[in-house]
Formats: sequence, structure tokens, C-alpha cells
Amino acid sequence: MYKIEIEHLTKYFGDKLVLDDVSLNVVEHEVVCLIGASGSGKSTLLRCINDLISFDEGSIKLDGVSIYDKAFKTNELYKRIGIVFQSYNLFSHMTVLDNITLAPRHVHKISRAESEAYACELLSLFELEGFAKSYPEQLSGGQQQRVAIIRAMVNRPDVLLLDEITAALDPELIGGVLAVIKDLRKQGMTMVIVTHEMGFARDVADRVCFLDNGQILEEAPPKTLFSNPENPRTKQFLQRIIEAGRL
Repeated sequence: MYKIEIEHLTKYFGDKLVLDDVSLNVVEHEVVCLIGASGSGKSTLLRCINDLISFDEGSIKLDGVSIYDKAFKTNELYKRIGIVFQSYNLFSHMTVLDNITLAPRHVHKISRAESEAYACELLSLFELEGFAKSYPEQLSGGQQQRVAIIRAMVNRPDVLLLDEITAALDPELIGGVLAVIKDLRKQGMTMVIVTHEMGFARDVADRVCFLDNGQILEEAPPKTLFSNPENPRTKQFLQRIIEAGRL
């Protein structure tokens, strides 16, 4: 059984076709990177997976069960499929610890003691143990992004979705965040990652999918896709990336 099973997904924004008959299966512990030009449908696909936006046709299943099934009670899907965006979306008036434990305590009704204990464990794992009582403005962009990842991880999700999490960071801060994702991969976390960091996709992904105009035109292990792409549009995209010095 697949961890995530997407079949014939179609999504319109008004009259604009954003996802065009997309099918994608992800097995447990697999890391899949979605690449492609801006506007190709990558982020929309990610948001459909955990029902942040609805789709018009097709189906998405988690462990063989439709994400619209009554088996997923209120907020259960958001607990099992975590998502992190390029904007950290931390609450500025709350400490790091309170940001991380907000959902476990108030949405999932986990005790403060249990929530904070696991949050502190994750902060230590991500080398942020000294910042529990700090406020977001006291952290660098890279540190804030790591807090956002911890906030998604504290719910113990089955799947983690990452949407351009390094896009808003200064170049010198990107390495620390990418190192965290590599550690999560070693721990066996199932991840679907939207990224423009081709070197990162090459290093961390089990499979890379190239999207263009709302379709997956090509998918393959990173070594194959980056060194010997078959689709002409994939070749064109990667050639431009190489010319820009990003691969």
C-alpha cells in the first residue's frame, strides 16, 4: 500500500487549469522532490495533499483512505500530514516554545507537560535548545524556519510537506535548514518537497518529479533525471538551471 496515492488530480483556479490529470504515488519513508518553473503547479499539488485547497477531479488517499473520508476527524488530517511554507508564519507575540506547542495543546488536546517535553526534545535535536523562551524576532531567518519545521514535527506526522522552505532565506542560512531535512530523511520521515535547490534535490530525494503546466512530465531517481533526462522540456529546464550555475 502507498503512503500517499494521488490519482488523476485536476484543479482549476477560475478558468485556469493548474493541475492537469496528475497521478503520483509515494511509499512510506520515501522522499519525493517536485521541481519545475514557477507556476507549474508544484505548490498547488502540495496544498491539495493535506486539503488546504480543494481539487475538482481525482482522488488523494493516505494509507489507502481518501482524505475526505469520515475516518479523518476534524484536524486529524492536519496532524498526520504536516506542512511547512517558505514564510515561517510564527506568531510574533508568542515564544518559540508556545509557537510549537499551540496546536498540540489547543487543537489536539495534549497536555502542556507532554507537549513541552517533546517540543524541547525537538529543539535540542535541531540545535535550538537555548531558544525556547525567545521570540521570533530574536531569531535569524534560518532559526525561524527550523522552528517552523519543529512546529510541524511536534504533531508526530506520518508525512511532511515542505514548500520552498529556503526561498526566503539568505544564502548563508540555507545550509543549516537543508541539513535538518537530511537528518529527517535519515530518520525515515516520508516527505514531499517543493524546491528550487537542485543540488539539494539531487542529494536528498529518492525520486524527482518535473512539473510543467500542471503536469508531471518526467519522474526518475535524481541521478537519472539530472544526468540523462528524457523529456525535451525537462532538458530545457535543466539546461537553464545549469547555465544559471544552480546545478
